[in-house]
Amino acid sequence: MYVNRWLRKWIYAVSICLIIAIGCGAYILWGGKEDKTPTSYVINQVRIKVNDMMLFLEQHHQVIASDATIRETLRKMSETSGVNLLFSQLDGKVIFHSSPEELIQTIDLRNSLHYDLYLSRVDKDFFKIAFPVISQESQTQIGNAIFTVPADQVIYEPSDDLPLFPLILMISCVLIVFTLLWFLRKKINNDTIQPIQKLKYYSEAILKGDYEHKAEYGRMDEIGEVYAMFDQMRLEIMHLSKRRDEQDKAQKELVSNLSHDLKTPLTTVKAYLEAIRAGICPDMESVMEYIQVMQTNTQKMTALIDDLLLHALKELGQISVCPIEQYSKEILLNIIKPIAHSVRTAGITFIEPVEIPNALINVDANRLEQVISNLIANALKHTSPGDSIRIGIEQERDQLTVTIADTGQGILPQDMPFIFERYFKGQVDNLSVKQKNEGSGLGLSICKYIIEAHKGSISFKSRPGQGTTFYFSIPLC
Repeated sequence: MYVNRWLRKWIYAVSICLIIAIGCGAYILWGGKEDKTPTSYVINQVRIKVNDMMLFLEQHHQVIASDATIRETLRKMSETSGVNLLFSQLDGKVIFHSSPEELIQTIDLRNSLHYDLYLSRVDKDFFKIAFPVISQESQTQIGNAIFTVPADQVIYEPSDDLPLFPLILMISCVLIVFTLLWFLRKKINNDTIQPIQKLKYYSEAILKGDYEHKAEYGRMDEIGEVYAMFDQMRLEIMHLSKRRDEQDKAQKELVSNLSHDLKTPLTTVKAYLEAIRAGICPDMESVMEYIQVMQTNTQKMTALIDDLLLHALKELGQISVCPIEQYSKEILLNIIKPIAHSVRTAGITFIEPVEIPNALINVDANRLEQVISNLIANALKHTSPGDSIRIGIEQERDQLTVTIADTGQGILPQDMPFIFERYFKGQVDNLSVKQKNEGSGLGLSICKYIIEAHKGSISFKSRPGQGTTFYFSIPLC
C-alpha cells in the first residue's frame, strides 16, 4: 500500500545514512587513537641518523665481504648510533649484519624490504626501514641497507587532523537524515494528520445530525480506504436515521389511527345500544340487525387489539410458536372453509385449491391460521367486488408452499421494499380501496415473524393494477 511503501523507503534511506554516519564517526574515533605520524618526517629523521653508514656502505660495498676492518668499522658505527644494520645484495644474499649473534645467510626481499613507515613498524618498539644502496661509480642500485631503529630514537609529532573525507561524509549523512526527518514531518502532516482532522470534522457533523457532507479524499491509499468506509458508514447512519424518523412518524400515525379505528366502532356500538335501550327498534328483526352491526364492529376492535398484542409480543420476542408434527390436509381445510365464506360474503370470487397435499409438517396450527387470515384480510383491503382471491397449495420436494393471489390494485413499486416493515401501510389510488385500507400496519410484519419461526420463508410479487401474489413455504418433516 501507498503509506507502507513510502514509509519503508524512508526507513531504508535513514538507516543507510545512519549506518554510514556511525561508521564514519567510529572510524574517526578509532583513527584518532592511532599515531598519525607524517611518513616523510619520520623517514627523513631515520635517513639523517643513518646517513654516515649509508655513505660508508656506498664507498666500501665492494670490499665489505672480504675486509674485516671495514666490517668492524660498520659494526662500531651501528653500536654508536644504536641502529642495527643488515646489508644484502639484490638477490637477497646477506653481506653484512651488525649483530654477530644473528647468522643470516639470505633474506626474502618481498617480506624484508619496507620502504613505507607503517609497514616498517615491527612492533611498538622498533622500525625496520630499507634504503637502496647506490654505487657511486655506476649510479645503479647494488643492494639494500635494512636498518632496525628503536622507536624511542625517532622523534615524531602525532597529527591531530581529522580525516577529511570521513568527516565530510558523516556530516553529509547527518544533514540528509535531518532533511529526511523534515520531509517525514511534512509528509505525515499532509497525508495523515490533516486527513484525520478532516475526518474529525465530518464526525462532528454526523454527531450534530448533518449527514449530507460527503467524506472525500483524493487518493486511494490506506487513508482513502478509511474515508471510503467512513462515507459508507455515513450513508448507513443516514439511512437508519431516516428509517427511524419514518418509524417514529408511523408509530405516531398508528396511535392516531388506532384511536380513530377503536373510537369509530365503539361509537357505533354505543349508538346502537342506546337505540335498543330507547326502544327505537319496532320488532325483534330490527334488534337482530342492530346486534349484527355491533358484533361486526366488535370483531374489528378485537382484530386491532390482537394485532397490537402480537406486535408487542414480537418486539419482546415472546410470540409463542409451538409446532407439532401433523398432516397438512385437515389443518388447511379447517382454515380455508370459514375464510371462503367471509370472502364470498364481501362480493369477491374465492377460488379454492383443487387439491390439498396431505404432507407431514411441523407446524403450529393456530399461528398458521393467523398467517393465512392476515394475508386474506390484506387481499380483501385491496380488492373490490368483482375481483377474485385464489389459494393454491403445492408440495415441492422438502417443503409445502401456500400461494394467496388476488386481482386487486396491486402494490406500488416504491412501497415494495417496505411491505414487511412494521407500521407500514401502502399508498392506494382507488378511493373505495383506500377506505378499506384501515388497520395497524402490523399484519404482514407478524406474518413474516411467524413463518420464519417455522424455519420457512415468505415473499411476494405484484404489479400495480393487476394484483398481488404472496408465497410462503414451510419445511416438511
